[in-house]
Amino acid sequence: MKGLQTAAIFVTGIVLSAAMGGLAFFLPALATATSISGQAVAIPSPAAVAARAATPAPSVGGPFTVLLLGSDNDEKFDPNVVLTQSMILVRVDPAAKQVTMLSIPRDLWVPLSAGGTAKIDAAYAYGGAAAAIATVQKNFGVHVDDYVWVGLKGLIKLIDALGGVDVVASNPVLDDYYPQDINSSNPYGYQRVAVLPGPQHLDGTTALQYVRSRHGDLQGDFGRSQRQQQVLLAIRAKASQMTIADIPDLASAFNGELKTSMSVERVRQLLPIAGQVRPDSIHQIVLLSPYTSLDTIDEQSVVVPHWNLILPLVRKYFP
Repeated sequence: MKGLQTAAIFVTGIVLSAAMGGLAFFLPALATATSISGQAVAIPSPAAVAARAATPAPSVGGPFTVLLLGSDNDEKFDPNVVLTQSMILVRVDPAAKQVTMLSIPRDLWVPLSAGGTAKIDAAYAYGGAAAAIATVQKNFGVHVDDYVWVGLKGLIKLIDALGGVDVVASNPVLDDYYPQDINSSNPYGYQRVAVLPGPQHLDGTTALQYVRSRHGDLQGDFGRSQRQQQVLLAIRAKASQMTIADIPDLASAFNGELKTSMSVERVRQLLPIAGQVRPDSIHQIVLLSPYTSLDTIDEQSVVVPHWNLILPLVRKYFP
């Protein structure tokens, strides 16, 4: 019964905390709810969930930072050695009810915590979440409190479980070389995908195409960073419409596609203030020029950081 109560707290946290800024809270809730014992967890009745959520929680505490990681973990790769296709720092200030999201370009050329210099997406491959966190802390001068990792199928399952998401595609996608590597007999194949400009309702597969595509965007990886943040906020908006009746289906949607360091107690602490963050209190940062520039190093196309501009920006929003 204790395991079920723990799961109930976390799954209820999805509904209550979705408005706190995208994946920072309710993805870890889902991850824990489905992996407490290494398998899907049975969920109590909606009444039991609501009663447990009403239990007084400890004080929230001060601001904290979560590193969101998204990997291409398809059949081409050893699941334990994958690159991070997306890396987003999220700072939450519970007292001020403010959230800041900073997208880190996957091709950013930096010293790795494991040694040597490479694109920052390689940090996870050399040592998992710990190496990715250490590399971000070393270069950006921030302290990371927790992480959330999601695989390709995890994002698809989440969005499908929510019934899709709605975006206005300001960075449309037309990609003739999109990887056809999910549920495919040939993970090295390609397909043509398109997400047209304007208002769009995206299912999980199409949303993944929108945030993952690397070709045809005039802003390159920076355009993709903007798309990723856009979908995070679309997930936030859709999840805020959930009710307790939706929890069992959502909680059962995942199996091994999410990992997190956040604890049950931490989510319980956040429940009292969840839902109080307004959309205009979510600040989005993408490291476009003049913060970065494009170059070729060791025959690789890379993003060169201009630390003299980046670090003051980071200190301002991630003090």
